[in-house]
Amino acid sequence: MEVDTENVAMDETDALMRADDGGGVISSNVNDGAPTVEETYEITTTRRKTIRTSYKIQETSSSTKTTTMTTAAKLYGKDLSEYDDIDVDQLLAELTPEELNILAKEVDPDDSFMPPSQRCSYECNKSPTGPLNRKKLIEHINKQALETPDIPELKPYVPGVIRGKKWIPPPQDNTKEKEADEQIAIDLGEEYEQALSAATQEEIIDLAAILGFHSMMNQDQYHASLLNSGQPVGLGWDGVTKASQPKIYPMEPPNDTDVDATIKQVRDDDSSLTDLNWNNIKNISDEKFMQLFEGLEMNTHLESLSLTNVGLNDKTAQRLADAVEKNSTLRVLNVETNFISPPVIVRLIRSLLKTKSIEEFRCSNQRSQVLGNKIEMEITQLVEQNPTLLRLGLHLEFNDARHRVAAHLQRNIDRIRKDLTLRLQFRFFNMNHRKPALIQ
Repeated sequence: MEVDTENVAMDETDALMRADDGGGVISSNVNDGAPTVEETYEITTTRRKTIRTSYKIQETSSSTKTTTMTTAAKLYGKDLSEYDDIDVDQLLAELTPEELNILAKEVDPDDSFMPPSQRCSYECNKSPTGPLNRKKLIEHINKQALETPDIPELKPYVPGVIRGKKWIPPPQDNTKEKEADEQIAIDLGEEYEQALSAATQEEIIDLAAILGFHSMMNQDQYHASLLNSGQPVGLGWDGVTKASQPKIYPMEPPNDTDVDATIKQVRDDDSSLTDLNWNNIKNISDEKFMQLFEGLEMNTHLESLSLTNVGLNDKTAQRLADAVEKNSTLRVLNVETNFISPPVIVRLIRSLLKTKSIEEFRCSNQRSQVLGNKIEMEITQLVEQNPTLLRLGLHLEFNDARHRVAAHLQRNIDRIRKDLTLRLQFRFFNMNHRKPALIQ
């Protein structure tokens, strides 16, 4: 702030206005009876002369304090107040260009207000030879590396001669190995020791199988002990354990369900058809799926529908969701191992809320193995709204969704179990307290 030294004697109003420019809250109407605070402002002129002026500041708070605004500038613990009267511009004007260049190199590299080209202290005085050619630069670096001679060795290499000091490993304490080699003695009591010492090898194997020591025997010994069929010859504790030959199981027969006949039964609402299994049937057209789902809407007897590995896609799955919303007798629905996308899986789970009749729904191993956090959270919210779903066959990756779904399904199972217990108790109570018939 610049102040003319010749007009130092200014009136009170002018002084207050100039002090307000310095950042203070000043009141021109000063009440002599109000509490005041004195603050000292230090105003420096261009001629490095200071004028100290005291002003009264009115505050509305009841408590007042007298403070003096003084901040001592220090650098590395040294007071810099003695350099206040030095003119920096004059010092810079007296420096030579070489000294200015040296001073410019001392700029703080972390100063974000400086351009990147000026933060680096290295300056190349060579003129550019042309545009950058990366291939030639790499060839020049490789050539320079090959032409540079190796650093000569102080002692030349001679085969079989050790140069320097040979490393000798420190001695190790073998007490731990000795302790491990010693046999561990366990006192089992006279009765147990007498029984085990008189037991045969087959009896010890049977005891290990009963106690569940699976790592002490192979599968043949374990199953022979459980079935009490006698131990195989040559496979005792001292025998050589051999891998047992795998048992050959026959291939599962193909699914011989007649697709057209079952579609007709579903559309005719046949009471004998309560479980429909189309698993692993190949080359089922979309038209037959549409016919099946169209008949499923009006069916009142079908309770289980299994469509595993039949090539369901999003189009047919959408039609299945529409049919599930209108069917109130279906209890089990299985659409595993198909080509259903995650949004359509959400659509199927949402359709279960319409009639709330399905107790088991399985839809794992689809086209997309990872559903994503958004899809899993949406599935979790839909499952938590379903009071009848007891089993959900779907892999959830996130722990939060998996735990919430498992907790809700367990609550549904507990509620059904309690309802069944109350019904049985009520039925038993009615049977024991039924009024006897009147004798005429």
